[in-house]
Amino acid sequence: MLETNTKTYPCPFGQRYRNSASKLLGCILVILLLIGFQGFSQSKPTIKTQIDTTYIRIGEQIQWQVSVEIDSTDQVIFPEGQTFSPLETVEAYATDTTRKKDRLTLQKIYALTQFDSGSYKLPKQRIEINGVGYFTDSLQINVETIPVDTLAQKMYDIKPLIAVEKTNPDWWKYLLGGILILAILGGLFYWFVLRKKLLSEEEKEALLLPYDRALLELKRLENSKYLIQDEFKEYYSELTDIVRSYLEEDAQISAMESTTGQLIDKLELLSDSGELELEKDTIDQFKNILQTADLVKFAKSKPSMSVAEQDWKTVGQIVEKTHKAIPEPTAEELMQLEEYQEELERKIKKKKVILGLASLAALLIVGVAIAGFKYGFTYLKDSVIGNPTLELLKGSWVSSRYGFPPIIVETPKVLVRQEIKLPPEAKANISEIQAFAYRSAVGLFTVATTSVTLSQEAEPDFTQTIEQIIKNFEVQGAKNIITKQEDFVTISGVKGLKVYGSGKFAVPESKVLIKGKYAVLLFGGKGFQQYIILTWLDDDPYAQDIVDRILTTVEVKTEI
Repeated sequence: MLETNTKTYPCPFGQRYRNSASKLLGCILVILLLIGFQGFSQSKPTIKTQIDTTYIRIGEQIQWQVSVEIDSTDQVIFPEGQTFSPLETVEAYATDTTRKKDRLTLQKIYALTQFDSGSYKLPKQRIEINGVGYFTDSLQINVETIPVDTLAQKMYDIKPLIAVEKTNPDWWKYLLGGILILAILGGLFYWFVLRKKLLSEEEKEALLLPYDRALLELKRLENSKYLIQDEFKEYYSELTDIVRSYLEEDAQISAMESTTGQLIDKLELLSDSGELELEKDTIDQFKNILQTADLVKFAKSKPSMSVAEQDWKTVGQIVEKTHKAIPEPTAEELMQLEEYQEELERKIKKKKVILGLASLAALLIVGVAIAGFKYGFTYLKDSVIGNPTLELLKGSWVSSRYGFPPIIVETPKVLVRQEIKLPPEAKANISEIQAFAYRSAVGLFTVATTSVTLSQEAEPDFTQTIEQIIKNFEVQGAKNIITKQEDFVTISGVKGLKVYGSGKFAVPESKVLIKGKYAVLLFGGKGFQQYIILTWLDDDPYAQDIVDRILTTVEVKTEI
């Protein structure tokens, strides 16, 4: 295990004194100073790093360990993410803490690897303690290839690219969401349309036949407290309303709005014509009860309780006699009544269907309005109808290495290797070109990476590369190209050049030029050059989001 330490050097003290008193005073000062410096040295953090090996084969892992000795009140922030580039962080293990008196020792281990052979520099790592940065030493790591006996093992040609069927790993989420929506809609339809609603007591009573309902209301009046509470006016009002309502419904007599005399005249006419077979005594009894009720209601008369109870019994008998006196309905009347009930049921069912559909429509409108205000109506429309770039943005992204020297980037789709034939005049300066690209079937969105190995170890000419890229745009039909330039830095701190702008670009199989944007990232060193090209529609917000996300994931290797 290789180990590196951060050392603390003591400051020397020494002095000659002329007498014993001054010597004693000097010793005391020295002791106090030593105590002070000792306390200072205890509070100063100590950082140690260890690595298990500096030599691995491709794909093997290195265990890099850092130990920090601090006071118990200090705060430490260890490196996070891919800060070990060009080495890759496989795993950052949990921090191990040990205590010794008032001092803490924090130990953290990182598993690192590399998949390309070569000599790599493990960069200095920044450890922040109480807001102050401390840097570890850098190390040189050698990565060797696995030896292959090419004589004993037969070599084969590289297999061609195979088209892989597109899979959707999140299909079960859409299926579950669809089932849930259908279940909610089905439940609402059942609740508002198919469900037989339990009737209340009032609704059940309203469905009774007039005769049965009159008897029920008379029974309820008998059990009331009107007579006990000396409320004769309310008692007689309800008693006469019961019999009047029954006559109006069952005997088809307009009794509710008729005076006592008018109602008695109607009953006598019906009785004389034979339409209502009521005896004269029954009509006279009913007339007496109505007149008594009028005296109670308007003249504030107060009959005895026995008279009131007898009037209740008489009304019950009148209702029963009237019910028996009403002729039985003919077959035609029964048919009309049945048709009427069927029509009534159809209207009720239609009303339920309309209410259910209106509820579903209201629910959908409210849901769309809420989703529209939260996510935007354009985004909602594109999510329902479909939008190619939105599907790319929301799909499963792929992070991969492309070419040599490698370009590491995360894209919505895997970039496909492009076959590029070098012209004879370019072979003198370029040793090899490795290009990968993806182009959307709809629109202008493209992403491409290119790694160029030069024949000589010369610095790349970015200006010439940019001129060639712009020229290629123009050859493909682009016009009015605007170019801007700025520096670009990757997440690990590698500096490059960003050239971007807008113009009118040609779409394949179309002569129409559309307004679009482009961005080119250029990196390189002695003997190689790397660049990434992106194009997208100017008015496509999803494509802009895709480009912004891609730019935050770009990483390159700066040494061959």
